[in-house]
Amino acid sequence: MTERTTETEITFTHAFRLESLSEPLEAGTYRLVVDEELIEGLSFTAYRRVATHLEIPAISVAMARRQFLQVSPSEIDEALARDGSGTDIGQGRVS
Repeated sequence: MTERTTETEITFTHAFRLESLSEPLEAGTYRLVVDEELIEGLSFTAYRRVATHLEIPAISVAMARRQFLQVSPSEIDEALARDGSGTDIGQGRVS
């Protein structure tokens, strides 16, 4: 199975919450990593998303250790909408 990984930076201007964390995350620019696999047997090239991860803490925070938190695309879209950034990863638009 052919896989691909796409890294994108998303920016939050305010602190934000995710369901899987007890504390809010700080405002900043975060790396969003999307893993997709090739859908075989089609007459055209198409990929299916298999995982979405948010790298924490924010890129600007100097830390020796970083974590990848598995998130749903809709949860990130909702957090970005609440932040007022107007981006939407579900539609392929990110900052």
